Amino acid sequence: MKRILLLLPVLFILFLSACSDDGITPQERFDKYVSHWNSQEFKKMYDMSSKKSTDTYPAEKYVKRYKDIYGDLEIKNVKVTYDKLSEKQTEKAMENGKITIPFSVKMDSIAGPVKFDYKARLVQEGEDDKTNWYVNWNPGFIFPAIKNGGKIGLETEEARRGEILDRNRMPLAINDVVYEIGIIPGKLGSNPDQQKQQIANLLNMSVESINNKINADWVESGMFVPIKKVPTSNDSTLNQLFNLSSVVKRDVTGRVYPYGKATAHLVGYVGKITAEELENLDSKIYGPNDVIGKRGLEQRFDKQLQGEDGVKITVTKENGETNVIAEKPVKDGKNIVTTIDADLQQRIFKSYDGEAGTAAAIDPKTGETLALVSSPSFNPNDFLYGISQSKLEELQNNPKKPLINRFAATFTPGSSIKPVTAAIGLNNGTIKPGEGVEINGLTWSGGENWGDYKVRRVSTSSQPVDVTDALIRSDNIYFAMQAVNMGADKYVKGLKQFGFGKEFPFKYPIQTSTVSTSGNINDEVLLANSSYGQGELQISALHLAMTYTPILNKGNMLKPTLLIDEKDGEVWKKNLITDKQADLLQDALRKVVASPKGTANGAQRADFPISGKTGTAELKKTLDEKSGAENGWFVGYPSKSKDILISMMVEHTEDNGGSSYVVDKVTNVLMDVK
Repeated sequence: MKRILLLLPVLFILFLSACSDDGITPQERFDKYVSHWNSQEFKKMYDMSSKKSTDTYPAEKYVKRYKDIYGDLEIKNVKVTYDKLSEKQTEKAMENGKITIPFSVKMDSIAGPVKFDYKARLVQEGEDDKTNWYVNWNPGFIFPAIKNGGKIGLETEEARRGEILDRNRMPLAINDVVYEIGIIPGKLGSNPDQQKQQIANLLNMSVESINNKINADWVESGMFVPIKKVPTSNDSTLNQLFNLSSVVKRDVTGRVYPYGKATAHLVGYVGKITAEELENLDSKIYGPNDVIGKRGLEQRFDKQLQGEDGVKITVTKENGETNVIAEKPVKDGKNIVTTIDADLQQRIFKSYDGEAGTAAAIDPKTGETLALVSSPSFNPNDFLYGISQSKLEELQNNPKKPLINRFAATFTPGSSIKPVTAAIGLNNGTIKPGEGVEINGLTWSGGENWGDYKVRRVSTSSQPVDVTDALIRSDNIYFAMQAVNMGADKYVKGLKQFGFGKEFPFKYPIQTSTVSTSGNINDEVLLANSSYGQGELQISALHLAMTYTPILNKGNMLKPTLLIDEKDGEVWKKNLITDKQADLLQDALRKVVASPKGTANGAQRADFPISGKTGTAELKKTLDEKSGAENGWFVGYPSKSKDILISMMVEHTEDNGGSSYVVDKVTNVLMDVK
């Protein structure tokens, strides 16, 4: 007990000597300093600096330097760690009025993680009872490499945007040489205003925008002033530009879309990121100067295509020696290889010759998408390298709406949906192979509750109509009768089994196909009309193409693929029909072309057998309207090889032969590629 009492005064003296006069230990003082540092409270850090430091580094310079460096290098998540002082270290510090505390710094930067070890020298300063601990600061606290001077540098290496390729590695969107068109002001000639107007007209821009560029403060008469980038393929425009005395060009790298209008809606284009887009995107990936995908595949796969810029933080000393503080290597964007056949895509697009419509081509054995076409279209290079307001207004006001992506939308399918109705009836047993239905005349009504409305067909029959004959002649009355007989519940269930009302399983956003505006059919007239592709039924060209795959794949509807690395042949909907039912429908679709009574008889001119189904979608505003605009459809494929199936729609075919007009187009394409 006596020994303990003797030790207490000694411990009490040690505790007093470990504190500054106001009771703050060097440990507590450094804890506070580090807390300010971790929070990037630079002014508060400065207030804790020693007199030697404040005499050397004025407050404004100190705070500004920290803010500028941390801001430019995007320093975040600063974490300073150190070992706590022992009682013995504290006692010695009090005796000497100074102490060195080793510490480690970790932080995140624009170039990745930064970490370093350094030492802080704390000294006691003040008079009488107002002493405290202060930090001897020097630039090594920012980065040890600049302790004795040096210039911090930030080097960036731009990532190469990934390219978009077709199945044969043909380029749909690539990085290639483009011409940067420039003006040498001193060579504008005796009538500069006239030449500037010529240049403006050729480049689809205003004279005012040209003047703004050549009148910039840095410009001298003999300098090259960049005006606009132009693809090297614009021969006509370029030749006219190069005939002007002031125009010169230099080669630069830019985005190029080799197939132009043919793939515009599919591939899309890129452009400079907007403030609104930046606000909604991941700031870790996107910056204010980035170029991003604006629509199409460029937008859909932008993150993969974008890549990551390389960044390096360096310190260069007076003797030229350079140290790397942190480095994030450049990651080029990933190439996107699609299942698209660019040649087929272009052939189908050209077949429209400017008419409005859409088409999808698939390999019905694998589910691979070979073409997705929307016509008319636009030149993506115009949007990429600057489209004039007048050109934009021309596109926006065009009644054929070239800016709309039709292959992503849904349409009334007309009779092209009849094979689906047949498959539903065969599967649920309400339609029996070979069983005929007596149909008299060209019209039929379901009864008094239909009012004056009647279903019409294009030709009469002299004998009972079975499912095969109904498909050959595209008999609306047969399918309306069968749908009414099976009832709305069974029919809607069948449509849903074929993917109606379900999200379309595709890498590119395609509008969901719908049974009706409500998703159900509660009206018998609507049920009858839906059976032959009228009513409120809506489906995309690609989905329609996929609904034919059970007929060619023993009852299984395949999942469509767009990327070459997707597993092909995957089943989306199983066992929609039996093998025998599939054979029956294949035989019927061949007869739609081969039979003299067939609605697609025009495809017989091909030197190989073609199968398929036509459709005419009447776009009436009301049931009572006698006539209106029509969209023509044809879904066709080579009967033997079955390696390509094209689902094509052309708008407003009412004056040029209806669906027969589309049969000719599909036949021409199939003949070209076979």
